[in-house]
Amino acid sequence: MFDSIGWVEILIIVVAGLFVLGPERLPSAAAWLGKTVRQVREYATGAREQLKQEMGPEFEQLRKPLEDLRELRNFDPKRAVTKHLFDDPEPKSNGYPTPATPSAPEQRPLAPGERPPYDPDAT
Repeated sequence: MFDSIGWVEILIIVVAGLFVLGPERLPSAAAWLGKTVRQVREYATGAREQLKQEMGPEFEQLRKPLEDLRELRNFDPKRAVTKHLFDDPEPKSNGYPTPATPSAPEQRPLAPGERPPYDPDAT
């Protein structure tokens, strides 16, 4: 929850709290906030457990797309391009067979006086 909030931001919030609430009410407000956050986390955990019990194995099928979305949030284009260019190719899941790589024709050295092959379409 507080992954993106650093110590500087917390210090600014505390100083602002001192000005708004005053030093007398700030400790009770911080305790109330901590208790409320803890209670919200307990509610969320309870709701997740109840959903997991009611849905059974379908809950994992629901979690997979959510995990994929979470990975997209941390998407790094450079890493993705590097992965797809240099890693082993994965089998295609679109129903079509993976195209076979054509084998290069066997090349032999030219005999003395032999002219190299000429391809008018390639020039």
